[in-house]
Amino acid sequence: MAAVKSFVDTLLANHKVVVFSKSWCPYCSKAKSALATQNISPDSLKWVEIDGNPDEEYIQDYLKELTGARSVPRVFIASKFFGGGDDTAAGAKNGKLTAALKAAGAIA
Repeated sequence: MAAVKSFVDTLLANHKVVVFSKSWCPYCSKAKSALATQNISPDSLKWVEIDGNPDEEYIQDYLKELTGARSVPRVFIASKFFGGGDDTAAGAKNGKLTAALKAAGAIA
């Protein structure tokens, strides 16, 4: 589990926006679509598909420790949990996503 914590924590520390996702997940697609409406600089966004990762279950367990849920997507902005697919889509509509991205310096 220490390796998983290091993996996740390093991603959060090194990228302004990190999304933990599964390729087949409709809520992940919803988050991806919402994020695509923002003008995020390419080097700020890290999309992490965890399906097929041998540590997938451990990653989700650690995400639960960080966010209270192990479901995906888990969207982090400036190392802070922003929300899942519905939260991210709502944030794109109500301006909260844009505000968080601007505050993080992730908008191109």
